[in-house]
This record gives sequence, C-alpha cells and structure tokens, in this order.
Amino acid sequence: MKETGFLNRAISDALSMLGHMDELIIADAGFPIPAEVFTVDISLAENKPTVLELLEELKKHFSTEKIIMAQETKNVSPTRYAAICNLLGSDLPVELMPHTKFKERSHSVKAVIRTGDFTAYSNVLLVSGAGDRWYVEKP
Repeated sequence: MKETGFLNRAISDALSMLGHMDELIIADAGFPIPAEVFTVDISLAENKPTVLELLEELKKHFSTEKIIMAQETKNVSPTRYAAICNLLGSDLPVELMPHTKFKERSHSVKAVIRTGDFTAYSNVLLVSGAGDRWYVEKP
C-alpha cells in the first residue's frame, strides 16, 4: 500500500505523466479548465484545499524550473502572489502574462489540478524541471 508521497491516485498519475519542460497548472476554484486537458479536481468546499496547501505538498515531490502566473495575480492578489513566490523559492524565475493569455496557454498543458481556492487569480503554471537528483558530470 502506498504510504508516502501523494496518496491521491489521480494526482500521482498526473505527476507521473510529466517530463522535463512539461507544464502543470494548479488552479483556483473558478479557473475555466479546457475540456481536453487531463484534470484532477480536489476541490471540497470554499478554500478547501487552497492553492498554497497543494503547492506546499507538491514542492516535496515535484521539481519546478519556472513559474508562470497572470499579471492580474500580482496586481489584484499581491499577497497571494508573494506567498506563491516565497513558497516555491525566491530563486525560481517567474513569468507574468495577461490572464487571457494564461487561459489560452492552459490548452497546451499536460494536466490541471483544481483546488477549492477562492482567492482571485490564484492559478499557477509550473514548468517541470530536472531536480537536484540528476547526476551531472561537468556542471
């Protein structure tokens, strides 16, 4: 029986599909997820769970090389923007784009995990990266 990592089978499956440079969105409760994208919906109720709660667990098991968020996240929900950046690491590059472009980009991601978060523009696109487990002979 699996007792470590993500116990949610669908999240575990989604993470297993991702390779280097593949993209995953952690979405708030209101994000319009494209029908064709593999989706894991873990929303239970208002703000259960939040994007931050999911990201906190995700960072233990998933390597990210870049974060992409809507410009509106920084403008409308600056506290949430800062919390996401701080949680994932201040050295991680952050790309901002208009929310309309972010929604267009969502059609090409490999998976979306939807939370119950009701904080406006709390959506985060994670670009998967090679973590520190990879052997590099000459850095």
